[in-house]
Amino acid sequence: MFESLTRVPPDPILGVSAAFQKDPSTDKVDLGVGVYKDEAGKTPVPRAVRRAEQDLIAAQTTKAYLSPVGNPGFNTQVAALTFGVDLAGRKADLSLAQAPGGSGALHLGALFLAAARAGSIAYVSDPTWANHLPLLGAAGLKVERYPYYDAHTNGLAFDRMLGFLDALPADSVVVLHACCHNPTGQDLDVAQWQAVAEVLAKRRLLPFVDMAYQGLGEDLDRDAASIRLIAKAVPEMLVAVSCSKNFGVYRERTGLLAVVSANTEQASIHAGQLGRIARTVWSMPPDHGAAVVDRVLATPELRQEWVTELTHMANRINSLRSLLAEKLTTASGADFGWIKQQRGMFSRLPLRAEQVVTLREQHHIYMAPDGRINIAGISPANCTRVAESIATVMKAG
Repeated sequence: MFESLTRVPPDPILGVSAAFQKDPSTDKVDLGVGVYKDEAGKTPVPRAVRRAEQDLIAAQTTKAYLSPVGNPGFNTQVAALTFGVDLAGRKADLSLAQAPGGSGALHLGALFLAAARAGSIAYVSDPTWANHLPLLGAAGLKVERYPYYDAHTNGLAFDRMLGFLDALPADSVVVLHACCHNPTGQDLDVAQWQAVAEVLAKRRLLPFVDMAYQGLGEDLDRDAASIRLIAKAVPEMLVAVSCSKNFGVYRERTGLLAVVSANTEQASIHAGQLGRIARTVWSMPPDHGAAVVDRVLATPELRQEWVTELTHMANRINSLRSLLAEKLTTASGADFGWIKQQRGMFSRLPLRAEQVVTLREQHHIYMAPDGRINIAGISPANCTRVAESIATVMKAG
């Protein structure tokens, strides 16, 4: 029965991590998988999260099921964190469902869209996070691309992006990165987001916003500005939220899907549909991570401690951006100042696939095949060697 199945090719990102683990070099540097790392190269559990876990374990008396849409406290807290004060005006129009991570939220949203209109086309940025394509496509959506990044200028192709969106037919789904664009790190500014919101409203397009890094770009409010602008402009939208990076709960798979509806009656219908779909794919989402996040956000002392830690993480990433840009400029003789203008954990270096292989095999520096690097994998101790190795490979052609 299973003879027709063929071998699955290795995941391009997870394969980098596996190769790194096998490398015996003591000088190896992992710039591949997108997890936050501290000065020691470890992915820490925030202190506020540890304290919340301890309190939760001491107080929890049952592990009974909740519901297909998950922990209501978590859903409410994360929705408020996402939509901010603007939530007050549209709270009754929101349908919320906890999901297994941001990936689960994206897939649940895609299944919801496919149920609403089979054969819908979802447009993703070029480039985009590699897992967007299978998460959306496996739900039955057709996936196309819109212009976003200009590799020649290492910046946005904003005019082409806006022109493309302005020509799309009504009801097209547009997948947008709220902040900290993956893989380029190149974000829109507030004026550009306002222009996008106006086009979405004018063309009656449906935005599906992916927010995986709130608080790791600028701060919690500025990183969510795109969502809040769009929510004011359009009658309907979807937002997928991940808590993996900003709460450090990667393996707990903690995420949220929010559906903004045109009115309260539609929101009630949509909430029922989310519960029905969730029941068919994971029945009940895992609760531990959601309960921890809920406790952190609902406890003023823990919330303030978490915000302080998150601010340190964002500041560290941005300082490493500046350091890498300076080291690369010095080592290569080319201008890498554009890295400073980007935000979040990622940047995409102008490297060919064979140059990435050379960096791995000759210099023990690991990154995604397309040249995407995790800025958080750099440290003051290794930055000079990383920059000089990259410059050497680039000069060799």
